[in-house]
Amino acid sequence: MRLADVPHPSSSVAEQALEVVTAYSSPALVHHCRRSYVWAAAYGVAHGLEFDAELLFVAAMLHDVGLVPAFDNHALPFEHAGGHVAWVFGAGAGWPIDRRRRAAEIIVRHMWESVDVDEDPEGYLLEIATGLDISGSRPQWWPADLRAEVVARFPRLGLAEEFTACFAAESARKPESSAASAIASGIAGRIAANVLDVDPGREL
Repeated sequence: MRLADVPHPSSSVAEQALEVVTAYSSPALVHHCRRSYVWAAAYGVAHGLEFDAELLFVAAMLHDVGLVPAFDNHALPFEHAGGHVAWVFGAGAGWPIDRRRRAAEIIVRHMWESVDVDEDPEGYLLEIATGLDISGSRPQWWPADLRAEVVARFPRLGLAEEFTACFAAESARKPESSAASAIASGIAGRIAANVLDVDPGREL
């Protein structure tokens, strides 16, 4: 599989979601969101999963928006804050309430330890995709040539250091959050050792 084989939604809503993340996030986080969609959609296509590409794309673009200063919530974990942003974004896009709720749900669930693929294919795909892009989880699930091509197209731009700092700050301010649990479980070490930073095209 190559990057050209990954379906990319061409709707105005998808373009607007990319515009939002680009306006409010650092280049490293924007590329993280772009790669997260690609990993998710590529896995879905390769495994014959039915998923809503536009919904998945919007969730992927907005899933970390709760980490940026403009949308940081002093009380809520970043994924819940991001879910609220997605709900409001969906309202502005004219989405029905159920679709807004789904976008928020997918974003919240991407921080779960696991998501049931039969219950929520988009949530499952975003969860495994962000696991790869941040922690280097299960890289063998994606072909080595695809990993190398995607990282070349959307460089990582110091994501490891930036994301570790974001999670450390979130953990310090919100000790009951999922980010705090991740820091306690050693996510910083996993981020530093991510094969996507070390050698994305290495055969595993």
